[in-house]
Amino acid sequence: MCGTNGEEGGPQGDGAPADEQAQFSALLEDSAEDLYEHAPCGYLSTQLDGRIARVNATLLGWLGHRRADLVGRKYFSDLLTVGGRLYHETHFAPLLRMQGEISGIALELKAADGSRLPVLVTSTVKTGSDGQPLLIRTTIFDARDRRAYETELLRARQEADQERDRLRTLATTLQATLLPPALANVPGLDVSAYYHPASLDEIGGDFYDLFPLAAGTWGLFLGDVCGKGAAAAAVTSLARYTLRAAAVYDPDPTAVLGNLNTVLNHEYNGSDPRFCTVVFGLLTPEPERGGFRVTLSSGGHPPALLMRADGTADFLHTPGGQLIGVLPDAYIATTTLLLAPGDTLLLHTDGLTEAHTSAAAGSAGGGGERYGDDALLDFGRTLAPTTASDTISAVRDLLDTFGTGVDDDTALLAIHVPPPTDEEQRSPSN
Repeated sequence: MCGTNGEEGGPQGDGAPADEQAQFSALLEDSAEDLYEHAPCGYLSTQLDGRIARVNATLLGWLGHRRADLVGRKYFSDLLTVGGRLYHETHFAPLLRMQGEISGIALELKAADGSRLPVLVTSTVKTGSDGQPLLIRTTIFDARDRRAYETELLRARQEADQERDRLRTLATTLQATLLPPALANVPGLDVSAYYHPASLDEIGGDFYDLFPLAAGTWGLFLGDVCGKGAAAAAVTSLARYTLRAAAVYDPDPTAVLGNLNTVLNHEYNGSDPRFCTVVFGLLTPEPERGGFRVTLSSGGHPPALLMRADGTADFLHTPGGQLIGVLPDAYIATTTLLLAPGDTLLLHTDGLTEAHTSAAAGSAGGGGERYGDDALLDFGRTLAPTTASDTISAVRDLLDTFGTGVDDDTALLAIHVPPPTDEEQRSPSN
């Protein structure tokens, strides 16, 4: 056996020694007056006009006032800051009279030394047996820790906002360096381009350019690097530099993309492979036939949209073209066409066709239907015949209708051969 009852818990039989029970009983005998005076919050009683009738020691200690300085001499509003006094007169007091109680109001009290004490105030109107108001009882909680927390939270938020703005500016600046400041002026050709970022906080991997090569020849390209951020920007920079350099060495579109494929496959064939879709083209004037001969080579890129002068529209399919950078010897698909007077050619990245329609943009998880190639073809048929600038303007408006449904960057490059003017048509050919 473990022992007698007395040995286990003493004569009380409840497991507590007699002296501990006595101490606990003494604690319970604290007077109501002592509990009021030294409560962990401030207590204040005022007459209906706000004159202070009673205040506990806790609040006096917080404010550094003597009891005789406040009781019968000051009003509750005298303890408030100028702004708090205005709020008390216009909101606090009227609501208290209407409702009989108001709680959790953030105010600031003035201490005797001029400092400010942030507090949370709850006031209740005490009524007599006849329902008539007698006095106002106010409970005041020290909110210094809460104010410090809120201040720190606000400071952290401001720093986060500043950092986000800095990163956004950095991303925008870096994005601008990945695009040409201006497209080359091609005589006899109307050219327009646009870049639509899906997010201002991330650097996209879409790119385009139009630049002169040998006399009477211009090169163009438009592409989309997988991924976003700094890694994608590095690949984009490498791709743009390689395409321009390769075109100078050998402007044949298939050879240009082949060079880019070799470079990307060599540089990014490890644990973090990088690839892109690209279309590269050559523009050569055709004075006798009118317009420009366009040779396009594609490495896994969406087909360009041709909008003709007669109002028809079709895709320039380059089937079989493989992603650039994935395989050592990627297959490059090539097509050639005559861009006749009045025709417009639109090159785009898949951010356009893979955008969610406006009806689906609000769906959870970005679900819903994609815009798709068929819709883009119908869109082109409604535009044709058109110009480069009108095409870019129309597609920009289209992207705006998608709103948040555009979840990937979109690059656009449109080229248009203006039809001859009446004067040019009347002039004899050379």
